[in-house]
Amino acid sequence: MCCIGAFVGQFDASVVQLVLPALKDAFGVSIDAVRWVAVAYLLAFASCLPVFGKLCDLFDRKRLYLLGFGLFAAASTVCGLADDFATLVAARVVQGMGGALLGANSMTILATVIVPHRRSHAIGLFTAAQAIGISAGPMVGGVLLEWLSWRWVFWMVVPFGLAAMAIGAAVLPRTEPGAAGRRLDVAGALLIVPCLVLGVLVVLQVGVWPVASLPMLACAGGAIVLATLFLRRERRATWPLVDLALFSSRGYAAGIAGVALAYAVLYGLLFLMSFAYIHGLLNTPLVAGLKMATVPVGVGLLAPVGVMLAHRLGAPRLGTVAMAVCIAALGALAFMAFGPDRLVIRLLALVTFGIGLGLFMAPNADATIKAAPAGHVATAGALVNLARVLGSCVGVAAASSVMSWQLKRFGADAPILVPGSPVNVPLLEAVESGLLMLSGFALVAAVVSLLRRDASRSVEGRG
Repeated sequence: MCCIGAFVGQFDASVVQLVLPALKDAFGVSIDAVRWVAVAYLLAFASCLPVFGKLCDLFDRKRLYLLGFGLFAAASTVCGLADDFATLVAARVVQGMGGALLGANSMTILATVIVPHRRSHAIGLFTAAQAIGISAGPMVGGVLLEWLSWRWVFWMVVPFGLAAMAIGAAVLPRTEPGAAGRRLDVAGALLIVPCLVLGVLVVLQVGVWPVASLPMLACAGGAIVLATLFLRRERRATWPLVDLALFSSRGYAAGIAGVALAYAVLYGLLFLMSFAYIHGLLNTPLVAGLKMATVPVGVGLLAPVGVMLAHRLGAPRLGTVAMAVCIAALGALAFMAFGPDRLVIRLLALVTFGIGLGLFMAPNADATIKAAPAGHVATAGALVNLARVLGSCVGVAAASSVMSWQLKRFGADAPILVPGSPVNVPLLEAVESGLLMLSGFALVAAVVSLLRRDASRSVEGRG
């Protein structure tokens, strides 16, 4: 049940990136405008997730989870039927709200419904389902765009949503409402929602708005002010929206950082490789999607294995080794994989990267939930999914910004073929710079894993 939600969410996230060029042509909008199809979903998902996470604590989790599938399926139907761009963007906002309801529940359901000794295995399968969704997105999207139309990209997820509602109604247990007297921190909600909207907007628009522009400064300043007010409010609130005691656990804080960094590296790589294959090496979208699928396939196959290895080696040690594998794969891609005759090296590097990330993601998520203080599992699970979305935004924004800056330095804002060369050399060099930047993210994730190891030792010492 939760795996269906994981698949649907990641399928949508990956396939929408592929359909943006078709939407640009279908609606006659600019590149900057068409990005809002992706941006609207991310803004709604990220800003609503903390509030929905608390609502799921206060009311029946089952009903809200099924409502999430219903909203997602209904909004996806409207997206496919949209005849104007404004309707499409509005439907994506509703779709993001449905996704937030799913994200606020999925990890918590796994943590509370699955018996403890099976929980790690369940999270491994959950991560594998996410990877299958990511890998299926480019492949299925390429087929749908080539044989049908962009509308079917949105309609594709509707049967999964309806099936999940039917299965969930039958198998999910109802949960008891929160303790009597508890209520939603309305003031905190009114602060955190616009704070996250402005903060995510800053990250997503960093490659579009100049750093010193009025929109960028206004959004960044507003996010900082709202975040300050929110933290002050949460310290005084009787029933806080986000209990800051969660982050008193060093293991949990390190785990959240690891989630964000892992997804930043993953989505940053997928963004860069889509440009490398389609505009750099001149592959068709379908061929590019098939080649890029090697990454999430590697993640999906190794995620359950990673959970088993973590029981033997420990999540901190395994996480450090896994990120070292990712760094090696990114280095191979950046330094030796982009000649026209280097297909085998490219694919091996991508598979190796997927293996490393698969060994990191599931054990890190499992250890993060386990590190949450008692009584905070629901909020902890919602924040894990929030970190995943924010990390994805940061990864794509950072990768696109580095690539744009490098192309401007080369004087190649548009794809340009070097005479006598079958590839777009300036763009591929810009992609290589982005890959090196992602290696820095992976290095920070490895260090974060080491910090978690220290935290684990300190906890063992107190015990």
